[in-house]
Amino acid sequence: MSQNGLYSNPSNLMRPDREVGIVGYGAYIPRYRLPGAEVARVWTNGLGGSPIIEKAVAGLDEDVTTMSVEAARNALARAAIDAQLIRAVWVGSESHPYAVKPTSTIVAESIGASPNIQAADWEFACKAGTEAVQASIGMIGSGMVAYTLSIGMDTAQGRPGDALEYTAASGGAAFLLGPANESCAVYQGSYSFVTDTPDFWRRPGETYPSHGDRFTGEPAYFNHVISAAQALLDMMGTRPSDYTYAVFHQPNVKFPSRAAEMLGFNEAQIKDGLLAGVVGNVYSGSCMLGLTAILDVAKPGDRILMVSYGSGAGSDAFDIRVTERINAVRHRAPSTRDYINRRTQIDYATYCRYRGKLKE
Repeated sequence: MSQNGLYSNPSNLMRPDREVGIVGYGAYIPRYRLPGAEVARVWTNGLGGSPIIEKAVAGLDEDVTTMSVEAARNALARAAIDAQLIRAVWVGSESHPYAVKPTSTIVAESIGASPNIQAADWEFACKAGTEAVQASIGMIGSGMVAYTLSIGMDTAQGRPGDALEYTAASGGAAFLLGPANESCAVYQGSYSFVTDTPDFWRRPGETYPSHGDRFTGEPAYFNHVISAAQALLDMMGTRPSDYTYAVFHQPNVKFPSRAAEMLGFNEAQIKDGLLAGVVGNVYSGSCMLGLTAILDVAKPGDRILMVSYGSGAGSDAFDIRVTERINAVRHRAPSTRDYINRRTQIDYATYCRYRGKLKE
């Protein structure tokens, strides 16, 4: 129960007039991997360990735009619809390649969706992608449009030697939303919880983000993730045992594992979507990428709880039900595990070159 007593009010549950679902989904993860041990070797002489095994790193010719196009093409392949039917293309990210020029218009043009669309870039730290999903549910659920494309994608951002450098990674996911009767998974309800919490920020002109150390855990991540998840469970009248899978935002491995335990979920429910250990924190696409990995193995009737987190701070929680169509669509594009298994290990010097860490 929150301080203002809003959690128990069913009117706070966001549910559209008509059911909306995932018609197609797609992931993209760059092939390059930087081991956490390599970061520790450079900055701590190998002492102190690493919160993850390795993280994905975008190559010299990759950025949020190119990766979004790849994920969007995978989503379109699974949806098997004409891109001209899409009426909105939204890209959520905190590392758009241009300060002034939208990523979404490039993506829309590249997949053949423009020009008769609404396009925009979204920001809310790591939950920019799920914000785009929320808006898509609203547009489709109201009958304004039939299909929208929502993407969460980011490149690695972390000051050299900072704790973020171990986990800040590249990659994300795209979801093509549409009518429930065409969907492989349906959104049954959602809820959002936000406060002004100064845990993580980057001012204009600054290259790297800063973080509020002790604010990043209890008052930030756990307060928002647990509050959003518990509120949704209460309003849906469900318990953790009602869900086959759960996936949470993954800044590391420890945080989502602890959040799951606090809520009453077990390890078996989160293992398929917990990718941070081998991919890192892909920021805006973190839990969305985890959801793609779950959809790759889920069965009709399975129920999924997904909870995002964005610094600053807020969480979006979703109750999702897998439909019979999942068996027909999942093999139309590469799986998330295919991208994870396609890896080329790099050293710290190559990572610095690829991510432009050397400044004049």
